[in-house]
Amino acid sequence: MPWSEPALLAASAIAALVISMAGTAWAITYARRRGMLDQPGERRSHATATPRGGGVGIVLVLLLAMILLGWGVDAGWWPVAAGLLLVAGIGWGDDHYPLPSALRLGVHAIAGLALAWGLHLQDAGVPALLAALVLVPVLVNAWNFMDGIDGLAASQALLCGVGLACLLDVGWQVAGIALTAACLGFLPFNRPPARIFLGDVGSGALGYAIAALLAGGVATLPSSSWLLLALPPMAMLGDSGLTLGWRIATGQRWWQAHVQHLYQRCSRRWGHLQVSTAYALWTCVAIGIMLRAHDTRMPAAPVVAMMATIWLLAWAWMHRRSATTTEGFGR
Repeated sequence: MPWSEPALLAASAIAALVISMAGTAWAITYARRRGMLDQPGERRSHATATPRGGGVGIVLVLLLAMILLGWGVDAGWWPVAAGLLLVAGIGWGDDHYPLPSALRLGVHAIAGLALAWGLHLQDAGVPALLAALVLVPVLVNAWNFMDGIDGLAASQALLCGVGLACLLDVGWQVAGIALTAACLGFLPFNRPPARIFLGDVGSGALGYAIAALLAGGVATLPSSSWLLLALPPMAMLGDSGLTLGWRIATGQRWWQAHVQHLYQRCSRRWGHLQVSTAYALWTCVAIGIMLRAHDTRMPAAPVVAMMATIWLLAWAWMHRRSATTTEGFGR
């Protein structure tokens, strides 16, 4: 008897989890052999030399999912896969040897074009194409900025994958499940104290995957629900965006590496596990509100405005409260 769709999805998710775990285990050995280690320092939140580049397993899972979707569902997934390869490739190169920021940003912009072209082939409208062009460079860099403590970036991507998979149609749902399973396979290696970090290859791939899911949401959901898509990544975008604005407003060299994000400040005081868990709880609540508002057809603007206001007030309060602690990285 042929498998049912839920059984096939479950089997695919298990396979994705195993591939992610195997890829991450291989990356630990490879990174140690090549000397790809993040060393402790004043601009780091960890205390011991740790391998980077562990996101290759996640990239492999996402790439396989997109290839299968391109082969069996819609040819528009091929350019989406190409965009992922561009982002992951430039990240993998940067994990080996530091690359100029202009080159990385240029590749991210081209990846946004690839995602937009893939959406065009899937008959997406202009809003989705514009969303792809903007979201790819923004989220790739936001996930890179926020990948500074154990478990945070991968757990946030996992939750975004779950939440968006519940909202989108079948093709994008498969991509969301693949993202969730890939992150689940990586997290045992990245929980505090981490045995390996995502690296730019992993954080960039996660940002690209979230951007693709959000742009897919703009392509397939009614326009009344588009604003609700801001809720799952709000913690990541809010912390990175508000920190950037604060550094610019206070005259700091905002383009330099730093440990001034709220999650970094809080981790020095309360620890990595506690901070990653707190961010996860916020995102779970945000996703629950998104799904409830979508199902009941609540007006999106006031819902998103309420959550953004709460985040802004919480960020400002915690930013001041955590400013007194400057020691004890403990990663």
